[in-house]
Amino acid sequence: MPRPEPPPVPPPSGWASRWRGWAALAGLVAFLGGSAGAADPAPGGSGGDLTMLSVEELMKLEVTTVARAPQRVSDSPAAVFVITGDDIRRSGFTGIPEALRLAPGLEVAHVDAHDWAISARGFNDIFANKLLVMMDGRSLYTPLFSGVYWDLQDTLMEDVDRIEVIRGPGATMWGANAVNGVINIITKSAQETQGGLITGMGGTGESNGGAVRYGGQLGADTYYRVYTKYDDGNASVLPDGSNAYDGWQMGRAGFRVDSGAAGSNPLTLQGDVYSGRLHEVYTNLLSVSPYTPYLAPETSTVEGGNVLGRWTHTISADSELTLQTYYDRTFRDDPAIVREDRQTLDFDLQHQFAWGERQKIVWGAGYRVSFQDVSDTFRAIVGPGHRADQLASAFAQDELTLIEKRLKVTLGSKFEHNDYSGFEVQPSGRLTWTPEERQTVWLAVSRAERTPSEVEVGARLNALPVYPNPGLPFLPPAVTSGFGNPNFASGRTLAYELGYRVQPLDRLAFDLATYYNVYDRQRTIELYPPPTPGDPFSFIHLFPGQPGVPPPNVALTYGNNLYAESYGAEAAATWQLTDQWRWRAAYTFTDVQAHTRPGSTDPGTVYTERIVEGDSPRHQFSLRSSMDLPAQVEWDFTVRYVGGLDEGLGASNPPVPGYVTLDARLGWAPTRRLELSVAGQNLVASRHPERYGDALSNQITDVGRGVYGKMTWRF
Repeated sequence: MPRPEPPPVPPPSGWASRWRGWAALAGLVAFLGGSAGAADPAPGGSGGDLTMLSVEELMKLEVTTVARAPQRVSDSPAAVFVITGDDIRRSGFTGIPEALRLAPGLEVAHVDAHDWAISARGFNDIFANKLLVMMDGRSLYTPLFSGVYWDLQDTLMEDVDRIEVIRGPGATMWGANAVNGVINIITKSAQETQGGLITGMGGTGESNGGAVRYGGQLGADTYYRVYTKYDDGNASVLPDGSNAYDGWQMGRAGFRVDSGAAGSNPLTLQGDVYSGRLHEVYTNLLSVSPYTPYLAPETSTVEGGNVLGRWTHTISADSELTLQTYYDRTFRDDPAIVREDRQTLDFDLQHQFAWGERQKIVWGAGYRVSFQDVSDTFRAIVGPGHRADQLASAFAQDELTLIEKRLKVTLGSKFEHNDYSGFEVQPSGRLTWTPEERQTVWLAVSRAERTPSEVEVGARLNALPVYPNPGLPFLPPAVTSGFGNPNFASGRTLAYELGYRVQPLDRLAFDLATYYNVYDRQRTIELYPPPTPGDPFSFIHLFPGQPGVPPPNVALTYGNNLYAESYGAEAAATWQLTDQWRWRAAYTFTDVQAHTRPGSTDPGTVYTERIVEGDSPRHQFSLRSSMDLPAQVEWDFTVRYVGGLDEGLGASNPPVPGYVTLDARLGWAPTRRLELSVAGQNLVASRHPERYGDALSNQITDVGRGVYGKMTWRF
């Protein structure tokens, strides 16, 4: 297949220059008007010192994602890990997907310069659909394919307070699609980001760019911040080392206002807007016979924005009511695939209170409506293009203390109704035993559902292979088409988990989580209609096509004839060798066994099973060192090993070998206002693959070595 001519590099004018101009203007305004009265913050945060959190403090960090209420990490009956803002800063990682590499148990793989495959406990690919992701309680999931557009998820990284990562089902609290885990990205309050900040970076790393932020005060207890940023993402490389022409550019701006922090009714209002261009080289098909495949450079346009409001009313010392609502708009124009304009409106009510001395109850209800406007292309026909999907939900959970400070049981369930699979119930039971203050044993049994997507229910996808096939010379040239199945059911998971946390010494802590998951009604690709027994060629159907779309030789549809089991373990250790030197180690083992039910007409039964079994590494290991040196110098590095992938698809999706890589950062704060750093990424080899292929048949790319410098100035 011939290589296309490289796509033209966008000139530094138009939207890109406007974002740069806005950033410069914002920086000038902040500089001229902001330094008076501003705090004298430390480079590491919003005014705190640079001292590392102790192991004891790490265990006592509070998370809100597990129970939708504050709870210490050490007391949580779930596999939870907190990536702090300081962890992100010291890692040298420049985006949210990269930062997730810091959490044990997650599978994070670069597909190309801007696409990622991220999941937990198996079932990973670019369209991974078993991981619920939120930012400040706003869902980042799209109903189009039941996944996350990772290339759109970003904010000013200096504003991230923490990322709470839950491995294992979180459906009882957060609903469908929280099957294998929940990620909640939580940003700092406006009060924590007062004063000004200017940051810029450049080099051969993931991206070049800069940002400006300013925070001020509107009243006695009302604070605000505004920011703008621009990123120019570097392209990845092909296996031969040449440019893959898949770079990207993104501009973003946002605000946050927090009021009433000292009172009983705090109010938060925040929002973001973004606009960008994503370059890609697709394997496309001619829309006329003989439908020859060819490499097509394309540029996707993305833009959108959101606004979120949250009000919390303290009824009493043991009772609190929270109301949250948000509006989100996402526009994406992929010329080779689909044009999607989606608007989402969400309402969420939550009430938590104590019932007597031994029970803590949290309950709530929610409603979400998502309006989509999808335009068809030759590759994808999504019908109906205009529709509104509704989701209504309610949940309740009771935490009952059986033995004070020793034994707790937590029971709850989520009840949902969606337009695809109807009514769903997702219960869980969790037990927490604390034999003494520094040891916790927990176990959980949970059920979670994965709601069907719009593609699985109502789309038509035209894809490879292209005939004539040497084995079937009588067939005319045509494409293979996959049709959505209106009767496609939700995927169901029953999860069993057992975990143990212990802090045997003041400076040493261990965390172990094990699991066994049973998956039913998972997706298969079935012949449509089923073949006639005894006729080896009855699966070939010349379906009438829509205007401008050829009939397929083979028609396929989605089915629910796959079931699977997975089991694994996730271990992590933190050792504070000295007050200035910390080590962290993590190991993850994952094994998935997939089976197609008798009677399935999936033409690639063996391949389907191997795809599920081979799309996640069996072994992952990481070792991270963080050291504070004299003269305000920081030295951090992370060594990672990721096992290979083998989905069994041969040349179209070759095995990915395991790899070892090293990320390092050296930082220096010559003053309390200025921080300089240099970071290296993927330093072991000049390049390596992390994942090949996807349903769009994009080109195979490698992740290259990168080095960049960064400057951050606070005023």
